Amino acid sequence: MNLSPIVLFVYNRPWHTKQTVEALQHCELSQESELYIFADGPKTNATEECRENIKAVREYICNIKGFQSIHIEEAPVNKGLANSVISGVSKVIEKREKVIVVEDDIVAHPFFLRFMNEMLEFYEHRQKIFAISATMEYFQIPVKYKKDVFLTYRFGSWGWATWRNRWETINWDITTYPVFVKETSAKIKRFNRGGDNLWPMLQAQRNGEINSWAIRLGYNMSVQNRFCLRPIWSFVNNIGMDSSGVHCGNDPITLLPQYNRPLYDLRMDNCIKPNRQVNANIQKNFRIDKKNRHCFKRIIKRLLSKMNKKDESIL
Repeated sequence: MNLSPIVLFVYNRPWHTKQTVEALQHCELSQESELYIFADGPKTNATEECRENIKAVREYICNIKGFQSIHIEEAPVNKGLANSVISGVSKVIEKREKVIVVEDDIVAHPFFLRFMNEMLEFYEHRQKIFAISATMEYFQIPVKYKKDVFLTYRFGSWGWATWRNRWETINWDITTYPVFVKETSAKIKRFNRGGDNLWPMLQAQRNGEINSWAIRLGYNMSVQNRFCLRPIWSFVNNIGMDSSGVHCGNDPITLLPQYNRPLYDLRMDNCIKPNRQVNANIQKNFRIDKKNRHCFKRIIKRLLSKMNKKDESIL
């Protein structure tokens, strides 16, 4: 198996970064994998505490071991999460065809790298699959569903992977996107198959209220009528859903149920299709009450204003 490189994005969270890296080090296949690290730089108005945290992160990543090779790129100034991810993934995927991507708050299961590599290889020629996600988040999978992976209309950014021939089809220029209010309701409904909050987030992106690489990727996936493949059990935990994250509130650390079966028993299907009941449950999970839907963009704007992080992704 030709192993895909790991791309890690870090910024100013030393503790979270350490947990993320140590988990990757304990993953099967880590010692045979290349690791690319992109460290974002300080903002012009960064506090002294923030600058010290950035320094601590950079000192730590310069001493990492346990991988076949490690490549580090430190940005002199702040790019923001969206620009960092887009430029970093583009740089690596141009060389290596496939990538596995994590941010500095994702703690991986020991089978994470094997799962991602096997999915990238097994489904490489299934062009309808746009990306692989390592988490099933809070979705409820029907008892009758017998496979260990499923297709969803919603992209998942908590540990993910993709191929160059998919990544290069993404149009990141939001100004060229259609104004959906002038489009048919069917197009909006199609995009919102992954959840009612996708359309308001895209509009917030278009209006400059947020800067999310993930909502743009998800939009392009929808336009191309492609899918994100996920496992029925998560291969990652998100430890960043607290006040330390640029896209988080004050929620406690999020721990998701992880994969609990032998990986060799993984039930895959090269002819897999979206399951109606599975995706109905996903859409229900992200449903916004109609009377509150018009308030969604205002909620996003208020949250970002409170955190003073308008240049970062909330997805």
